[in-house]
Amino acid sequence: MAEQTRYITCVLCEASCGLEVTIDGPSVRSIRGHEADPLSRGHICPKAIALQDLHTDPDRLRTPIRRVGPPGVHATWEPIGWDEAFDLVAERIVAIQAEHGPDAVGVYLGNPNVHSLGAITHGVNLVRTIKSRNTFSATSVDQLPHHLIAMLLYGHQFLLPVPDIDRTQLLVLIGNNPMASNGSMMTVPDFPGRLRELTARGGSLVVLDPRRTETAKVADTHHPVLPGTDAYVLLAIINVLISGGLARPAAYVGGVAEVGRAVAAFTPERAEAMSGMPAAAVIELAHLLADSPAAAVHGRMGVSTQEFGTICQWAVQCINILTGNLDRPGGTMLTTPAIDVIGARIVGPGHLGAWHSRVRGLPEFSGELPVSTLTEEITTPGPGAIKALVCMAGNPVASTPAGDELGTALAGLDFMVAIDFYLGETSRYADVILPPTGPLEREHYDLVFHLLAVRNTARWSPALFDKPSTARHDWEIARELGLRIMRLRAAAEPEGGEASPIERAGTALREAPKNLERQTKFRTTPRQQIDLLLAGLGTGLSVDQLASTPGGVDLGPLEPRLPQRLHTEDKRIHLAQPLVFEAVAELAARPTAYPQAPADPHGDLLLIGRRAQRDNNSWLHNAPRLISGKPRHRLLINPVDAHSRGISDGDAVTVTSRVGGVRVECTVTDDVMPQVVCLPHGYGHALADGIRLRHAKTLAGVSFNDLSDPETTDGVTGNAVLNGIPVTVVRSAG
Repeated sequence: MAEQTRYITCVLCEASCGLEVTIDGPSVRSIRGHEADPLSRGHICPKAIALQDLHTDPDRLRTPIRRVGPPGVHATWEPIGWDEAFDLVAERIVAIQAEHGPDAVGVYLGNPNVHSLGAITHGVNLVRTIKSRNTFSATSVDQLPHHLIAMLLYGHQFLLPVPDIDRTQLLVLIGNNPMASNGSMMTVPDFPGRLRELTARGGSLVVLDPRRTETAKVADTHHPVLPGTDAYVLLAIINVLISGGLARPAAYVGGVAEVGRAVAAFTPERAEAMSGMPAAAVIELAHLLADSPAAAVHGRMGVSTQEFGTICQWAVQCINILTGNLDRPGGTMLTTPAIDVIGARIVGPGHLGAWHSRVRGLPEFSGELPVSTLTEEITTPGPGAIKALVCMAGNPVASTPAGDELGTALAGLDFMVAIDFYLGETSRYADVILPPTGPLEREHYDLVFHLLAVRNTARWSPALFDKPSTARHDWEIARELGLRIMRLRAAAEPEGGEASPIERAGTALREAPKNLERQTKFRTTPRQQIDLLLAGLGTGLSVDQLASTPGGVDLGPLEPRLPQRLHTEDKRIHLAQPLVFEAVAELAARPTAYPQAPADPHGDLLLIGRRAQRDNNSWLHNAPRLISGKPRHRLLINPVDAHSRGISDGDAVTVTSRVGGVRVECTVTDDVMPQVVCLPHGYGHALADGIRLRHAKTLAGVSFNDLSDPETTDGVTGNAVLNGIPVTVVRSAG
């Protein structure tokens, strides 16, 4: 075949960049950014170029395998046919639920699910078919406070305003590093280019972060803030805005006076004592936000994954609302996606506490329990204990708190299946691994990230290559498992039993519409579902039209949408939220200055995480193009803290928290503020028995989550705490 140029979407991160790919038969010749793409504008990062490594990786699984013998270093694997694998998995799920109840089968959904159209259209349907309350996902180690606050303030968990970066004059980022991440909870490809444009029009970037991140290094102003104390700064800004008469919320906003009373104890001076950010700087930032003609504040992982993450995300929204910057061009705005999954009610508004975890009593949110409870829900005996796990595109052993303990728990399950194309830290505990096709072999449309994009676009991404005849897409795997589970359940329905014929008939009638809907969705392809949505929502678009338009369709800049876009009953925003106020009152009762706080018995330094542009959570470390360069696995420590401990640059150190300890090399740098150490997330492959990755042993490093504590969570949502973990650091002998 002659060389062809094709246009696709990179599905490795939230930026969703448009790519121009040259292929020659079965081979990729080049991958470049697509200059004409209206959203990404030619931007590309190293991860996208490494897609070709992922496509050809000999370690990537392509057919199902079954574990022989117990899990661990001596486990062996054998190939198994697709039909045999589907039957085995469906039979075990149905049998375990029949014996122990529906909640005996747990489900974990990893981050890649949201980057796959088939996982969204069919994987979610499989989860609903399994019908377990023990469902978990990466949301609760990442962004749960975002969704709760969106639900409380705007009426829907996915009404998430994003900075209108292309028109703003003042961008304030808190715990947010888009120079490395390409944007998170805001789809902002080409952040470097957009930052240059911000500077060219006289705007400025302010960053609050305990580390001088890649983004902080290019900011106009960087304020170091001690991990876990951002809430004091944000509440103090609100205090200054309200008490100083600077607040100018829209007419559809209520509760301002109540908010003022709730934050009265949070003065700039208290913020300084707790966070290290000078009181004068807090006041100045509040005035800058109030006076700017267009300002946007955005908080991300650094403020979500801490003890008061819900307060932080509420405060971020309050600041944008009180300064009049919500729904203003250049402020924070809501998108107008071609497929509006919110308006079409494809995704529910969300709910909190409809049930609680069996052991610790943490609340569910929108049908999912916090993943910090997963280990105890497996290891604690009794009715409702998890006996089996369905792990879909996830690696919780590497990415959730106390991952080593979770691995031990997984080894004791009666059954586990992983839908994954690698044998990794989590999937190695599975009885069966069902590998889906890779990103270059499947079609894609971003149902989620068009909701978070800084510009309205619609883009269809075709598959570059046909799937091999022996392969299955993730949606085909979900479809087959779902249909077989339903058939097995129907065949197992008892003729008699305790229920009367009338009761059984009533149950069947109630379940029939749900079962019919699931079967219908299972039997349509992702492409067909997108075509139906585009037609049914009156967009005037079709998959064929989008596919024939390289880069997709430009639907224009973000537009004011409020209050019509609100999903609250009265189309108003109510800032006074009892759940949040309770947490604010708890924070107000704490010591008034950081030095007066009692010493933590588990450590005198505070651990934070980080990511690099060449990393993608806990995977892609098998791509040769991504593992080269300077070591990225090291612990960062400030010179003051290193000197007091006799630590030099490059030394091996032992880092210990309440739940565990690791040994890792360190880098001494003033990029982290005193009292803070920083370790990347997603490493430690070489320490896991049985991982078959060519380059794993060349990657030093340890798992961050051997130090994170599952018992420490955000007090409102149960979201994991991954920033501000108390640790000790000592120089290792030898």
